Formats: sequence, C-alpha cells, structure tokens
Amino acid sequence: MKLILTQEIPGLGSPGDTVQVAAGYGRNYLIPRRYAIVATRGAEKQIEQIRRARSAREIRDLGQAKEIAGQLATLPIRLVTRAGKEGRLFGSVTATDVVAAVSAAGGPDLDRRRVELPSPIKSLGSHTVSVHLHPEVVATVKLEVVSA
Repeated sequence: MKLILTQEIPGLGSPGDTVQVAAGYGRNYLIPRRYAIVATRGAEKQIEQIRRARSAREIRDLGQAKEIAGQLATLPIRLVTRAGKEGRLFGSVTATDVVAAVSAAGGPDLDRRRVELPSPIKSLGSHTVSVHLHPEVVATVKLEVVSA
C-alpha cells in the first residue's frame, strides 16, 4: 500500500514522504490515526504543501533545537520513584516519566515520542537518555533516579 505521511513516524519517515507499507498497517493504524493519507494524484498537491511547510519549519527549528539541546545538557534532572532495598525499581521509568521530570526541573516541554530509552530503566542511579529534537540534533539528558 502506497501512502503519504502527514506526521513523522519514527523508523518510517517524515511528513510529505511517500512510503510503501503493508496494507493492514496502513489501513488499520496509519490512516485512522491520520498519520498518513492514501497516495493519489490529488494527494501530490498536498505533498508539495506539506514539504514547503516542513522546509520552512526546519530552518527555524534547527537553531531552536540546538538551543533546547544546550538547555537540556546543563539541566539537573531528578526523578523520584519507589524502589526496593537493593535499588531495584517497582516498575520502570518510561518516556512519559522523563518528560514530566524535565518539565518539573524547569526545562522545555518535550514530546514523549521523541524520548529514546536505550533499555528500560529499572534501577536507581544516573542514566543517560537521548531526545531527538530535530533530524540533525539529538540532545543527551542526564537523569538521576532516586528513591522516594
């Protein structure tokens, strides 16, 4: 199934990209959530509008993304959670928890889908988390997980 993406999908593409996906994935997930539209002749005009808007946004956002990355690098972020005696957490730290901790520390609002956890955080201590702010800018966040 040939689709045109209207939003960025990690691992698939950016808005305006034409992608070939399995019929079920497109019909049951991408199209109902309005992440993509079916590629038709009329949709080609929409692709051009999406690409023009994206290129105008990227030029502005590159500088802003670098600025936010600088803020995140210097921001001390502490996440208080419940843990057992041996330092193992009850559950794990999710991307939503990281976004909430950054906001609580006075940092910028982030999209949880842009936060990349290399592996689930299930222990106390210092951890490094990546945040994809822009296709060219990846910020590194130092996260200190402490017991409540």
